Amino acid sequence: MFKKLFVKRHKRLYGWFGDYSSWSEVASKSTGYDAEEILEKTKTAILKVKNGEAVYERDAVVFDKKEYPFPLITFLLHSASLNKKPLHVIDFGGSLGSTYYQIKEFLTPEVCASWNVVEQEHYVTCGKAHFEDDVLKFYHSIADCLKDKDVDMVVLSSVVQYLEKPHQFLEELVGHQFKFLLFDRTGFYRGIRDRLTLQIVPPEIYSASYPSWFFNQSLFLRHFTKHYRTVAEFTSYVKGEEHMLIDESQSGYDKGFYLINLSTYA
Repeated sequence: MFKKLFVKRHKRLYGWFGDYSSWSEVASKSTGYDAEEILEKTKTAILKVKNGEAVYERDAVVFDKKEYPFPLITFLLHSASLNKKPLHVIDFGGSLGSTYYQIKEFLTPEVCASWNVVEQEHYVTCGKAHFEDDVLKFYHSIADCLKDKDVDMVVLSSVVQYLEKPHQFLEELVGHQFKFLLFDRTGFYRGIRDRLTLQIVPPEIYSASYPSWFFNQSLFLRHFTKHYRTVAEFTSYVKGEEHMLIDESQSGYDKGFYLINLSTYA
């Protein structure tokens, strides 16, 4: 026991670090999200899923056993029931259709009319070339998608914390007055304000680092109080991320929220 007390702890090399004052400061220390390596590894992994060589992909890693996001599936089905017709869904920051392929068997014609990924330009180009089908489509922006679809629901899974100006984005999102919003795997922590960190990804996934927010929950949810009802909140970490350590001590946590526009109940 005494020996263990004096063993020097090894500093963690991967995870979340720092408390930065500006996006530009942390961005200068990171490689960013648009590295070509990330796209290529993601493309290769999801093609394996599409072609039946793997059953599930997450963060460019393939698995032979699928982990279902049951809250997402539950609230999709609930939204379709309330909508009384199949949903047109925007998957904001949805990569090359990771979530679509993960839950495809639940996206029956009675539930989902279209699954529309909004992503960076190089992801959209790749998605259109290799992954689009009759249901899965790719767009550069929410506005572009709305030109083609009357969207009912927006899914935001592990994405808002990677935006430079997340609160501005949330205000714009509310302005669209979508019927249903689902936030999944969104980073929070118990501080009195938001915290901006540097996330360093383990190299076995891919070599990358980027800015990552952890939100104060009250500040996050205040955007929705006038127009949405928070129907459910849930823990939404993936296996292996139960404890998100910031600088090795301050724990962050992933959480999800399902919100319905108040006009939907009218």
